Amino acid sequence: MTAPPRAQRARVRRVAVIAAPPVSMFNLAIPEMLFGKVEIDGAPGYETVICAPDPGPVTTAGGLDLVVPRGLDAVEEADTVVLAGGGSSTDPDPRILDALRAAAASGKRIASICTGAFALAEAGLLDGRAATTYGAYRSLLAARHPAVDLQDDVLFVQDGPVLTSSGYAAGIDLCLHVIRTDHGAAVANTVARLALVAPVRPGGQTQFTQTPLPPERGVSFADTRAWAMEHLDEPLGLTDLARHAGVSVRTLSRRFHAETGVSPLQWLLHQRVERAKELLETTALAVDGVARASGLGTADSLRRHLLRRTGLTPSGYRSSFSRLPAPL
Repeated sequence: MTAPPRAQRARVRRVAVIAAPPVSMFNLAIPEMLFGKVEIDGAPGYETVICAPDPGPVTTAGGLDLVVPRGLDAVEEADTVVLAGGGSSTDPDPRILDALRAAAASGKRIASICTGAFALAEAGLLDGRAATTYGAYRSLLAARHPAVDLQDDVLFVQDGPVLTSSGYAAGIDLCLHVIRTDHGAAVANTVARLALVAPVRPGGQTQFTQTPLPPERGVSFADTRAWAMEHLDEPLGLTDLARHAGVSVRTLSRRFHAETGVSPLQWLLHQRVERAKELLETTALAVDGVARASGLGTADSLRRHLLRRTGLTPSGYRSSFSRLPAPL
């Protein structure tokens, strides 16, 4: 008897990255690098194209010229448009603004890295939306575009189909969030491991993330966090974490929050939910088993936390993001 065919392979998602001169080569490389590492069933998950208003040499923030062969027609073919800014790219080309407005009108997902947010704001796409940009330019963006709900001390923000990140490495977090949204936590974590970056640094109030986590400052509790990640299935509390770190509970709470921006228990809960998501995607464990293995205790507890963070039940999340082969 012939086995039924597997579900049809998902269409490759197209990403157009706009190089707004003077573009940061680092910001420009982030989407190409991370989206390029996504594989779904052995096939590329994304097709990434870099484009510019004028194909050919594009000035970079470092003074070099980068040759970009595609014009802004690439935006029309894309599902997601990423505006890669540079330190001083705060006065966008009108052609970029037109391309962004057309992309928004057609329902495309639009994102910016660093000062790319200035183009989104100038195009009117951030009016009334929560957004962020590189800290050194935040006050300038606020002064020029007071209708933007500018967020401080976050890595990135998603408001509907529009995403903005703060400077430099926060673009990595934004792109991993996009991958996690499209393909689930397991794929995003695999990409993060291949790129040797932190897999879970949610940055804003979005459908698939929790409260904002600013960048970690200091590493004094890094060993304790690593130890906790290996014991998520155990009933860890403040006393256990403090004992491992060799400090008092009060000292742990104060210094942990200073390093990570959240309390130890908030951090622990976030890691447990992320572990549960990955187990739902990559294993056939029953929901009760996923709840126990992730330290969330019961299926009801898992369902409550997952609904709050993703809007999906455990079965709904598994149905959307499972990486297991279809049953015969």
